Amino acid sequence: MQDETDTLLATAETLADAARAVIMPWFRKPGLGHDNKAGPGAFDPVTQADRSAEIAMREILGRNRPQDAILGEELGASAGQSGLTWALDPIDGTRAFLAGAPTWGVLIALSDASGPLMGIIDQPFIGERFVGVRSTATTPSRAWTMGPTGHHLLTTRGPRPLSEAILLSTFPEIGTMAEVTAFHDLAARVQLVRYGLDCYAYALLAAGQIDLVVEAGLQPYDIQAPIAVIEAAGGIVTDWRGGPAWQGGRVLAAANPEIHAEALAVLSLAQG
Repeated sequence: MQDETDTLLATAETLADAARAVIMPWFRKPGLGHDNKAGPGAFDPVTQADRSAEIAMREILGRNRPQDAILGEELGASAGQSGLTWALDPIDGTRAFLAGAPTWGVLIALSDASGPLMGIIDQPFIGERFVGVRSTATTPSRAWTMGPTGHHLLTTRGPRPLSEAILLSTFPEIGTMAEVTAFHDLAARVQLVRYGLDCYAYALLAAGQIDLVVEAGLQPYDIQAPIAVIEAAGGIVTDWRGGPAWQGGRVLAAANPEIHAEALAVLSLAQG
């Protein structure tokens, strides 16, 4: 089992390395173009870097793991026979990418029918990579980061009152009116709120820097890698009802069960 886990993890790291190599020549490139995937009045950009990185990762999986399914943000779903699915988000935070802000990341997750088995949050410009592997019958959970400050184990923050918590979210307007109302009720109860960090917010939670990340309207490829990393580091990720979040939707990520319970009690007001 350990050998299989190590092989799968090596594949995930190979995917992250390939995405880095493709994406970096495009970052902060003057005149980088984009298409808008959203309808009128909305903005959901995609660039050549997004598409090229997903193509590069899919080519590797096609050679090394042809039996596995793939779910990618840009190229959709491909069926498999192994019971394993790779969830690929080549650039989570394309808006930040277009703005030149290094808070976007490459998300890679491997899941089975029970949820994420392992995940990577990779920030190529900073050169920082967060990795999490779920525990099995023979191996414990493992979570670590590699980057400019070296190799470190990841551990989430310990319990503290909600009034002392740090909360991150990508947008202050995160969904329906009920969701926005519940979110801002929670935001009013914490010590500090920051916006706009995309997937890097989840990495900071796993690294023990913050207490909560709250979002809504997510897709499976947005959240499966963060779930694997955070849970391996000792945190908890659920939907706003306390159920599984790996299929997307509303997400509450917390550093520990205690602060998760406090935040969940507030967000439970939005159940429409």
